[in-house]
Amino acid sequence: MSAHLYALIAVVASYLLGSLSFAVIVSRALGMDDPRNYGSGNPGATNVLRSGRKGAALATLLLDALKGWLPVFLIDHYGARWGLGPGVAALAGLAAFLGHLYPVFFGFQGGKGVATAAGALVGIDWLLGLATGTTWLIIAFFFRYSSLASLVAAFFAPAYYLLGAQIAWPFLRLVMVSVLAMSALLVWRHRENIRRLMAGQESKLGAKKKKD
Repeated sequence: MSAHLYALIAVVASYLLGSLSFAVIVSRALGMDDPRNYGSGNPGATNVLRSGRKGAALATLLLDALKGWLPVFLIDHYGARWGLGPGVAALAGLAAFLGHLYPVFFGFQGGKGVATAAGALVGIDWLLGLATGTTWLIIAFFFRYSSLASLVAAFFAPAYYLLGAQIAWPFLRLVMVSVLAMSALLVWRHRENIRRLMAGQESKLGAKKKKD
């Protein structure tokens, strides 16, 4: 098979991996409410945290990040024999991210993709992931809004990649396109959060789900 076909297979497999909605899977495994039925309705770690089950939220966070990191790591380390390089690895990370946003196994109704994007960025380069993750943590710590932290981190991720291309890694167009696409989609998926932030109605980190 040609390298293009291998690349297509890798991207499709990454999308399918990304389509595993671990917020729903973990919640079901632990006998919890479906995270799509409370809080923001978003199947992600932040909303699972609103259930009060910190362990479930942490498991969701780690598994969502893992599914973004794993395809990038595998292609970077083992893809050369099939003609797959860093550009395809970044596209695979983007595909896993898209799977989280629009999961084929869950009616294409997915989460915001913050943890999965973070995992993909760590896979692309750990320094890129560290810089973006640190930005998220700083904003979240001082302002207590996960959505605001995610928006700021999404804004800075492409800038960090460009900066790193000057000192730490070679600039690759496919990688840049993948990072830009993830950042733009993160902003798009947070459009309702932006409206709530502007209206002063956004929930802060750790807020419990509303009671019926």
